[in-house]
Amino acid sequence: MRRVVNLVVGVVAGLCLAVPALAQAGGASRPVAYEGARLIIGDGTAPIESGVLVVQDGHITAVGPTGRVPVPAGATHVNVSGRTIMPALVNVHVHIGYEGYTSWGAKNYTPENVLDHLRRQAYYGVAATQSVGSSPTEAALAFVRDQQAGNFATASRFSFMPGMAPPGGGPDAILIKATNELHAVYEVSTGAQARTAVQGMAAKGIRQVKIWVDDRRGTYPKMTAEVYNAVIDEAHRNRMIVQAHAIQMDDQKAVVRAGADVLVHTVQNEPIDAELMALLREKKPYWTTVIGLGDRSEACDGDPFVDATYPEKTLEEIRAKDCAPLPATAANRERILANNLPKYIANGARLVLGTDAGIDVRHAFGWADHHEMARWVVSGVSPMEAIVAATSRPAALLGLDDLGLLAAGKSADFLVLLANPLDDIRNTRRIDKVFIKGTALDRARMAQEFKGKK
Repeated sequence: MRRVVNLVVGVVAGLCLAVPALAQAGGASRPVAYEGARLIIGDGTAPIESGVLVVQDGHITAVGPTGRVPVPAGATHVNVSGRTIMPALVNVHVHIGYEGYTSWGAKNYTPENVLDHLRRQAYYGVAATQSVGSSPTEAALAFVRDQQAGNFATASRFSFMPGMAPPGGGPDAILIKATNELHAVYEVSTGAQARTAVQGMAAKGIRQVKIWVDDRRGTYPKMTAEVYNAVIDEAHRNRMIVQAHAIQMDDQKAVVRAGADVLVHTVQNEPIDAELMALLREKKPYWTTVIGLGDRSEACDGDPFVDATYPEKTLEEIRAKDCAPLPATAANRERILANNLPKYIANGARLVLGTDAGIDVRHAFGWADHHEMARWVVSGVSPMEAIVAATSRPAALLGLDDLGLLAAGKSADFLVLLANPLDDIRNTRRIDKVFIKGTALDRARMAQEFKGKK
């Protein structure tokens, strides 16, 4: 088994954000009532067309229709008529730390860069972000402790899970170069090794683990049934969740049958069959599609929403090498996705947001979340179901009881939008403000910082 490199994680200075006076009022002792907006709760119920959201000390204290919510005496009243408020997003699948926007690799894995990625997620309205399988364990645990202690600037809440693979297997050809250098993946060859590794994770308080069950078209060793069954069994004994990367249909059937809790990727080379659909109905795994990494990059399109956080040199490089028309095989991929995605959902797979961001700069932190949601809707998911799958359901999967809903007692992490995403899911991109723990981010200042990254 690989030993994890222990990186030094300290307080990152000089990254604190300016906070508008209005947000200060919402984050301090004086309550703030946001009045008149459409409220999308995040649980799939019909929106409140004209509502009141009361925030105090970083939490939602009341929510409901206008005229039916008591507003505390002395509250600041903010008219948000014509706006839509929805919960901030929760992303259960990225690869934090290696992307540098002007470089990529293990040398970039520092607390400062992890924080940069999480701030980019927050800029685009993502309240919590989970790094999956590729973060060095001790460094990630230290970052979690420092963030919980309030040592970092406001950012998306970080969580992670270790990854497990056979020796020489696991992450794709890009990611494996960095994870090998940092010894970030636990390599196991037997069931006994797998159980020992999982027990060690549980002893550290880690609640999730990822497995790769993929031979990368015959170029990698594949995790055996003995090993993944041992991982899943031992994880469940320790009340841990298992996320399984499996792309081929037979592999997906095997990991679902074995009890994997989260299924990663969609079968992309053939229509899913009745046996897999029956397993989905029986097991009802969570499911993250991570479609977008295989799409043409939105950085090719000149969209200010996407371009806002890229250094200009990086945009030029993406457009020079990554913006050619997609090959003819892409049309077949689209047909299979259009067939398979609704069948996963109809047969009980519980869709949750994940993007695979962090592997390639053309598919970047933050805007990739909105891209994934739009791809769902193109494939037949309703805008309301897409919002649930990006808010309350992934929060429940990660055990984040204070996120994902507009409800009393929840953290005041929400988006104020200029248009209704139930009319067009792309309206999640029309962000007026992002609030994290009741404080509005200074997004203009953040964008200047991101674009100026060297």
